[in-house]
Amino acid sequence: MQLNFDIGFAERRKTAAAARQALLASFKPRPARPAPHPIDGAAERAAELEQVRQDRAQAKAAKRDAAADAIAAQALAEEEREAAALEAKRGARRERKALSAAEAKAKRDARYAARKARR
Repeated sequence: MQLNFDIGFAERRKTAAAARQALLASFKPRPARPAPHPIDGAAERAAELEQVRQDRAQAKAAKRDAAADAIAAQALAEEEREAAALEAKRGARRERKALSAAEAKAKRDARYAARKARR
């Protein structure tokens, strides 16, 4: 391998200019490739907007359903409380009636016994 050290100034300038041109060529914009399918930005934005609207409508409906379920559960609990209170009231009335019936029977028996005792 033999090296040539006989390179002159002009040759070095030519090599440097070629390197500079190659570097500048790397920064030049390349021709644009056409898109595989045309991009319609307005349609994409409209589709995204429609999707957001649907998501919000679903969230709103879910929130409304949850609120309706909560109200229904609260009404059911209130009905159960009222039914339990009514049953307790009825139980107390039955108890009072039973006691008064027992007292009335005791009074009748006492009168009957007093009548028998007088004879």
